[in-house]
Amino acid sequence: MPPIRVLIVDDSALVRQMLGQILASDPSITVVGAAPDPFVAREMIKALNPDVLTLDIEMPRMDGLAFLEKIMTLRPMPVVMVSSLTQKGAATALRALEMGAVDYVAKPTIGLTDGFKAIGDEIVSKVKAAARARVIPMPQDRPMSQDGPMSRDGPTPGERLAGIRTAGSTGYRSSEKLIAVGASTGGVEALHTLLGAFPADAPAILVTQHMPPAFTSMFAQRLNQRCAMTVTEAKDGDRVLPGHVYIAPGSHHLELARSGANYICRLHERAPVSGHRPSVDVLFHSVARAAKADAVGIILTGMGKDGSEGLLEMRRAGASTIGQDEASCVIYGMPKAAFDCGATEIELPIGKITEQALYRCRATAGRGVRV
Repeated sequence: MPPIRVLIVDDSALVRQMLGQILASDPSITVVGAAPDPFVAREMIKALNPDVLTLDIEMPRMDGLAFLEKIMTLRPMPVVMVSSLTQKGAATALRALEMGAVDYVAKPTIGLTDGFKAIGDEIVSKVKAAARARVIPMPQDRPMSQDGPMSRDGPTPGERLAGIRTAGSTGYRSSEKLIAVGASTGGVEALHTLLGAFPADAPAILVTQHMPPAFTSMFAQRLNQRCAMTVTEAKDGDRVLPGHVYIAPGSHHLELARSGANYICRLHERAPVSGHRPSVDVLFHSVARAAKADAVGIILTGMGKDGSEGLLEMRRAGASTIGQDEASCVIYGMPKAAFDCGATEIELPIGKITEQALYRCRATAGRGVRV
């Protein structure tokens, strides 16, 4: 395979140097150039045709989000954002992921040299994954909000103002049925599509998305603005109710547990599982134990294999299991691992998973159509 051609875009000469050294240390990566701002980067993209772009957010002349919008509209390509994890930086990085950036790297805020060395493996792995990613272009007529682009399949501002939370019905209100979802790279957009299609009274949904702590509360708030269901960051002891979505905090594993006749959320800070905290495997294993055949498990786009073992346990416990198909994944890693080990009953495009999940929640436990 030819080396991955990377262009670095950052206004800091030191950051450009550090990123260049880290990426060039891997023989499968070639740094073809480094640009101090988007205007120089635009000409370098035309001349050098890179496979992956690393992009700073705060830059002179044009900020990274504005440049990303132009890239994803006019010349879609894999982009890894570089951002600090301050409150403002997290919000901006989240907007970038919604706009089509494949992934993000948390830029060290102090001790840049040592800080970048410490995250060198993460930078290299994310650039490699981005090179394999399926990039989804952002339509030029995509509706925008003050906080960034709206999900293509989510409600419009007018629908939200009209009271979307009362619209739609599953015709199935039992608290016994629930849905567990796991996602990683590419999951921000996939979850907007998936969750935005559920009606307000859908069965309870528990979600583990690989994200750092600074992102998950904000992500839940943004989903809550765009979904018919009520979306919150999960808290330990929360009762799991129909019509609600519970997002795992970025610092904690999320598990499903029983308390008498009710389901509740349990959070803990035990060691990472499958390299992650929160881990999809932790969530899925707990759902297999607590809900058995009354659950539907969904595994979405992501790098690695987190979730495959837990989803297999869910299937063995009688739950229905669904994987996102390769064609609609940004990274077909986690769904592939689940498919390869026999954890998924079916694979579907992201736009068809909601309907199938609701069908399986209504159907006799563990049964459903084969697609």
